[in-house]
Amino acid sequence: MSDYGWYPGHMAKTRRMMLEDLKLVDLVIELVDARIPVSGRNPDIDTLCGNKPRILVFTKADLADPAQTEAFTAHYSALGTPVLTADARVRNAVSKVKKQAVAACSEKIERDRKRGIIGRPLRAMVVGIPNVGKSTFINSFVGKASAKTGNKPGVTRGKQWIRGDRELELLDTPGILWPKYEDPEVGVKLALTGAIREEILDADDLTLHLLRYMNALYPGLLMEKYGGDDVASIAAARNLLRAGGEPDRIRTQNLLLNDLKNGKTGRITLDRI
Repeated sequence: MSDYGWYPGHMAKTRRMMLEDLKLVDLVIELVDARIPVSGRNPDIDTLCGNKPRILVFTKADLADPAQTEAFTAHYSALGTPVLTADARVRNAVSKVKKQAVAACSEKIERDRKRGIIGRPLRAMVVGIPNVGKSTFINSFVGKASAKTGNKPGVTRGKQWIRGDRELELLDTPGILWPKYEDPEVGVKLALTGAIREEILDADDLTLHLLRYMNALYPGLLMEKYGGDDVASIAAARNLLRAGGEPDRIRTQNLLLNDLKNGKTGRITLDRI
């Protein structure tokens, strides 16, 4: 799986740019899809950020399993990284992020105060994998569509400073993946949640993985929602059939994959601690 072409050339350039731009910021706001709170974290960000204060924001929390979001929030918080949650529209996140940013940078603010520097806005770099909701998050700070948004990876390219108010300035960065991953399941989960293009992976394999995850993590949910727990039985229950009564695998796969990506399957988290 690590040999799939999922690491476009512009991402290597983005990584170099981020490393240089980190010198300009006071803290890092890392956005993570709440449905994949482990698989959706780029391990390169740990290396890039070093000792910079960091805040984790679980985006799309309204699409994720609330019990798992709570468990992962406690897990990362215990490791010393503050965690906040935001829904797909990032409602009610702005004030929480600003408050946490001030807390995370309290030592720097005090150093500035002693030097007579008062009221300078904090500068934060916003990072995360593609399609995690960075543009929506940033737009929420300024109350208008200042950054392009989309429902597919790769919409945002280049560097943007977003000045929402006097408290916090945000440096937008393109979504960045990492060149290789050891666990092949990671790529599957990224594709299922829309972080990488589905075409990179075989639709049959992707659907089989989805069915396996659902039956293992949420037993009974597929039967309840679709009337079956495999492609053939779901196709029959939903009347997704070809001539002669054969299951239409393509239509059934599209239904399952699109429903998960768009939150129609239910509140699902694919990772476990």
